[in-house]
Amino acid sequence: MFKLTVTPRFGDVDGLRHVNNTVIPEWFEMGRNPIFRIFTPDLDLTPEKWRLIMARTEFDFLGEMYFDGDVEIRTYIARLGNSSFTIGHEAWQRGELKAKGKAVIVHYDFMEKKSLPIPPEIRTRLEEHLIEEH
Repeated sequence: MFKLTVTPRFGDVDGLRHVNNTVIPEWFEMGRNPIFRIFTPDLDLTPEKWRLIMARTEFDFLGEMYFDGDVEIRTYIARLGNSSFTIGHEAWQRGELKAKGKAVIVHYDFMEKKSLPIPPEIRTRLEEHLIEEH
């Protein structure tokens, strides 16, 4: 599991003094970078090197988050398939789970326009962060 601490910015807060729902996907996106580095260590986004494409994202908002406390973003592998995998995300503030989400990512060749099997050495590294959900 990867962990990232985010300090809410003033502009992340809405009129109800909550962290706005549009901010959570950005925080979860930042949490995916260590997983992206498993595939492309230098995060080179050229089509010849980048091998990941987003297939789906979803979010559940479980409680309000506020400006006056850091948020811990937890990121892990929830499912590992042949050519795709699901990333699990959680946002915790003051010891409570406030939001959770998933992102389905496909190992993809942009030049050939087709999915690719996840290489064994990368699969092994992803398995280190596998926390299967029930």
